[in-house]
Amino acid sequence: MNQPLAYVHPGAKIAKNVVIDPFTTIHNNVIIGEGTWIGSNVTIMEGARIGKNCNIFPGAVISAVPQDLKFNDEDTLTIIGNNVTIRECVTINRGTTDKMKTVIGDNCLIMAYCHIAHDCIVGNNCIFSNNSTLAGHITVGDYVVLAGMTAVHQFCSIGNHAFVTGGSLVRKDVPPFVKAAREPLSYVGINSVGLRRRGFSTEKIREVQDIYRILYQKNYNNTQASEIIEAEMEATPERDEILQFIKNSHRGIMKGYFKSN
Repeated sequence: MNQPLAYVHPGAKIAKNVVIDPFTTIHNNVIIGEGTWIGSNVTIMEGARIGKNCNIFPGAVISAVPQDLKFNDEDTLTIIGNNVTIRECVTINRGTTDKMKTVIGDNCLIMAYCHIAHDCIVGNNCIFSNNSTLAGHITVGDYVVLAGMTAVHQFCSIGNHAFVTGGSLVRKDVPPFVKAAREPLSYVGINSVGLRRRGFSTEKIREVQDIYRILYQKNYNNTQASEIIEAEMEATPERDEILQFIKNSHRGIMKGYFKSN
């Protein structure tokens, strides 16, 4: 904490055992929790709320004002949970009047050069690989993996346990438990490897597969598929989560993959 080559505004609230490396700047109205390490040349701007045991690598800029022409210097926040790793040159913007905050959950890994724009809400245990970019107003569930250079359109939602392959353009909502790939982004199966790693049983994985077969492989529209799933599949948390995601989707969910001739 006693780093003479760093600047910490007197109004910032820094836990006693936070480590701040040289040439870092921490602005007013910032709170940083215990055990956090902040590398050199990091800029943490007003409205940042950073949890315990985080690691922020050189060049990151946290809680800069949104890149939104409607923003008028409102008092908004960037909230980062505990045990979050933010690698080199990541940029995370604070919220606008839409949600008043940008949120990153606990235990996330945000790799180098990622950008998370204003009013994004990111869940726990997510991994965003290098150069992944989230536009504004995006909602990401828990245990989501975005492979490198993924770009997500504003107002999209990505469900829990989804995996999006590298270089993807996410223009539609990605339902929970699935793998998404190809261009345009399409359903290519469920994220069975990730689900097994997180303790889902074989029976539960088969249940999720059966639901998505109805949704993506039986030539029903989303309304018809949802009605059949609700009528024919036993009510479980996973079934209900998928149905609720489809119901709440504002941009529409991604399509199934159809090979062109």
